[in-house]
Amino acid sequence: MKYIVYFLFTISFGLPLTLIAQTDFIQRLDEVVLSDTNLKQYASGYKITRLNDSVIAKNAISLTGLLAYNSHIYFKENGFGMVSSPSFRGTNASQTAVIWNGININSQLNGQTDFNTINALQFNDVTIRSGGGSVQYGSGSIGGTVHLNNKLSFYNHFKNDVKLSYGSFDTKNMTYATDFATNKWSGNVGLSYVESENNYKFLGTDLKNTNGAFNNFNLNANFGLFISNRDVLKLYHQSFVSGREFSSALVAPSRSKYEDENFRTMLEWSHLSNTTTSKLKVAHLHELFRYFENKDQPDYAFGKVNTLILKHNFNMCLSEAIQVQSILEYNYIEGDGSSFTNPNRRVFAATALLNHKLTEKLAYGVNLRKDVTSDFKSPFVFSLDARYDVSKQYTLKINASKNFRVPTFNDLYWNPGGNLDLEPESSYQIDIGQVFSYEFLNFKLNAFYITTEDLIQWQPNNTGVWSPINISETENYGLESELTLRNQFGQHQFELKANYSYTVSEDTATNKQLIYVPFHKGNVNVAYSFKSFSLFYQHLFNGEVFITDDNLTGRLYSLNAFDVANIGFNYKILSTKPNTLDLGLRIINLYNEIYQNVASRPMPNRNFNIQIHYKF
Repeated sequence: MKYIVYFLFTISFGLPLTLIAQTDFIQRLDEVVLSDTNLKQYASGYKITRLNDSVIAKNAISLTGLLAYNSHIYFKENGFGMVSSPSFRGTNASQTAVIWNGININSQLNGQTDFNTINALQFNDVTIRSGGGSVQYGSGSIGGTVHLNNKLSFYNHFKNDVKLSYGSFDTKNMTYATDFATNKWSGNVGLSYVESENNYKFLGTDLKNTNGAFNNFNLNANFGLFISNRDVLKLYHQSFVSGREFSSALVAPSRSKYEDENFRTMLEWSHLSNTTTSKLKVAHLHELFRYFENKDQPDYAFGKVNTLILKHNFNMCLSEAIQVQSILEYNYIEGDGSSFTNPNRRVFAATALLNHKLTEKLAYGVNLRKDVTSDFKSPFVFSLDARYDVSKQYTLKINASKNFRVPTFNDLYWNPGGNLDLEPESSYQIDIGQVFSYEFLNFKLNAFYITTEDLIQWQPNNTGVWSPINISETENYGLESELTLRNQFGQHQFELKANYSYTVSEDTATNKQLIYVPFHKGNVNVAYSFKSFSLFYQHLFNGEVFITDDNLTGRLYSLNAFDVANIGFNYKILSTKPNTLDLGLRIINLYNEIYQNVASRPMPNRNFNIQIHYKF
């Protein structure tokens, strides 16, 4: 292992190596646009799904609304606007990593990201990478990763974008974004504010959603500057501040309130040459929550974490067919809270990546990573992937990996209940994919298998206190399909996107499906436009999910399957470059479906949203 680390240090700091060939420097400049370039360079055998600007604009503001209708990910949502947790390929919320401009931003407290605290409109590139990604992205990247990227484009332009919307339940949204640049510097800034009384009816009852109001403010600011022909400085910042009342359930009233804030700042220095790219990142992540059992009282519980990240990527093209990369990363994490006292963690990670295009048709990758952590032993992890182009229309992909998730501060130090003897979760997975591409059609079919050991679960101990322990082994396997159709007839444009997944996620000790994992999930998006008019239709199907397991009777309790649809209309009132003015209407839950993502937490009835969108 010491020789691997020595090799990584050597190439990271650019000691002389003989280069076999040169690459086009202009192509390297393209990579300055996105900070997370490994999605393109080191993922030949992985399934990658990108959601572009037009897809993001059609969907709800939150990342939950975007991904529920455009991916295979299932969400546990405690009512509209409340806490939202993903299940990716049957894994739990802490086994899905969210990557912000190349940095893992999952909470150090609970290991998760609440997808209702991410405003999807503030990103112009949202990408889903299916399969294990711990080698490149660290802890929690077991089921898959969701990537949020801000692009910086270096050409002369000045653009502004304003969106105003009002909807049912007194829901208001105001968003402003500006994008400006020359060939020397670039910047974009986005501001958004959302608030809602969120007092929708509980269909099938005489009740309403009480104590459910929420508001949030989001700021994204990103800047880039060429300080020389080969050096670029980039600054990324995101602020999210939110206040939410926690909705009452069907059987339990609530007076609680939750405030959270997330501040993320990253400075990146990229040095480009004909054959190498060096990126040094310095990032600071701040997360804080305050929980009020009674919103009318001043007393609250809190938790906060500050994370400092130093990360260096060194990428080298040894030839036109071979490139290698080293990643050295150091994290210092410091916490504080009502239920634990000042825990801290230091993590050093060394990673080596290889991508080899063996022939015109065959490419493969080999990736290795080792973490050294201050408070427990982390496993050595690896991944292998390959892509073979059988023909212009048909491609085979395969990837296999070992992945991990480390215990969080809550797992280790929560008082009472934390367990200092926990081991990291360890997981192996394999994924085989096929891609069929024609002029107007693209079809992807993937089969996957995941096995996880030392799964961390919270259970009541002998004293009745809930505490986490390593107990379970789980197996996840299934199929995913993805279909895209695009065509144009004169001024008529048509697009259809559909996803379907079949997922088995079992506890190997009981052979029972895990709770909140549907066997079946599917969605369909249809879009049509003609001249100044456009419309879209979305349909989501979630199969039955088990919610509790009665250990005495062996009976499983479940939530019913449901179908939910949305429809939207848009008319372009003004279209004179660079000015455009659109008026839109969305009808959400078109068929007034009664459904729940979490037991006793009904979702909204049919509701409406009107939007004005002005670009200038």
